[in-house]
Amino acid sequence: MRTRLLPLLIILMAGVLLALGFPLAVSVAAAQQQRVVIDRIDDTARFAALAQFVAEQTSGTDERRRTLQAELETYDSVYGIRAGVFYRDRSAMAVAPATWRLPVEGEGREAFSEALLGRRSHDPPQVWPWQRGRVVVASPVVRDGDVVAVVVLDSPTSEMRSRTIRGWLLIAVGEVVAMLVAVGAAIRLTGWVLLPVQTLDTAAHDIASGRMRSRVAASGGPPELRRLARSFNEMADNVEEVLEQQRAFVADASHQLRNPLAALLLRIELLALELPEGNEEIASVRTEGKRLGQVLDDLLDLALAEHAAADLQLTDIGALTAERVASWRPFAEENGVRLTADGASAVTAWADPIALSSALDAVIDNACKFTPAGEEVRVTVASGREDVTVVVADRGPGLTDQELERIGDRFWRSTRHQNVRGSGLGLSISRALLAAGGGSLTYAPHEPHGLRVTVTVPRNGPHG
Repeated sequence: MRTRLLPLLIILMAGVLLALGFPLAVSVAAAQQQRVVIDRIDDTARFAALAQFVAEQTSGTDERRRTLQAELETYDSVYGIRAGVFYRDRSAMAVAPATWRLPVEGEGREAFSEALLGRRSHDPPQVWPWQRGRVVVASPVVRDGDVVAVVVLDSPTSEMRSRTIRGWLLIAVGEVVAMLVAVGAAIRLTGWVLLPVQTLDTAAHDIASGRMRSRVAASGGPPELRRLARSFNEMADNVEEVLEQQRAFVADASHQLRNPLAALLLRIELLALELPEGNEEIASVRTEGKRLGQVLDDLLDLALAEHAAADLQLTDIGALTAERVASWRPFAEENGVRLTADGASAVTAWADPIALSSALDAVIDNACKFTPAGEEVRVTVASGREDVTVVVADRGPGLTDQELERIGDRFWRSTRHQNVRGSGLGLSISRALLAAGGGSLTYAPHEPHGLRVTVTVPRNGPHG
């Protein structure tokens, strides 16, 4: 969630900063140009005041004209700005540098034409730092209410563009600093908001994995998430209490039923002494009684398995598997089944040796029971990067896709195997024992026929 929320916040804040930065950059450029235009307007006003007293167009010399020419030349030499005063017919009254002439088109012509109408020329178009434009300003020279000449200043923009770039650099530095601060704030904000969510997710995963005592510490984050954490803890307490009551009920019921069942079986045996030997009904009653006793024992084992914590140890899975295969080989040979083992002979993982042994016993027992005589049951140990697997593959009839979805459920047995001994709780007990230590039990078809059961235990320790 952090990888989705944090980029979203950063993009939004970057958009806000850019939305503020662009208008500010435009205003900086406009302010720099406006400053230049105002300075030029003041200069044109001063030159227009000098030009009012210059005589009409003559071929002779005029002191005031020479003074105006000297002012324009000084202005050009000091500031590098072309300046000129032009009569209405576009002829020059005074101009500097001497080779400069009024442009016949473009901004200079438009400014001159506006000034002839008795008003200052409009502000020139904005010149951006990447452009090489010039700023042209024109003001009319008015004598006795008539426009007799026009003062035109043609300014370079290199210095103005340099100041604009410096202003933009300051804005960019401010934007970068603001963005860094915003990113830091976004990281802190997302951490503050998502920490309770991550803690809640971890606790929910632990409970889903069987660690029912996991809880959420409601110590940080928004009030709504703290309230959610408290509600989650209350829900987990209620669920744990209900499950504990269920386990206690199953264990107590199994334990309490064993004594009456034992008494009943004893009475059946006493009754059998009064009946002819080989009576089929009494044999059937004995069988069902023993089966009921096995179910009660398995129910008690299941309740204990779901309640007990795993005693995890660094275990040699290869050696433990070889030991269980050797123990079950006489039973397999008695049924005409070849029980073989291969794969890694020495590989370690974290497991409860008793729980893993019980799970292997249940899986190998089922494989040997359902595999026809003359076929093979192969037990393979394989080591992975994160876990170690023990695969038990048989050559029995296998299960359909629908049966694979239900295998491992409590009391479930395939309708094709109802006549095979068992209570349907062995795999459920094995799964509960393995889950307590972080292991698992999975099922898949074994081609061309049969079932492949995979027992998985983690290689990482409780703190890894």
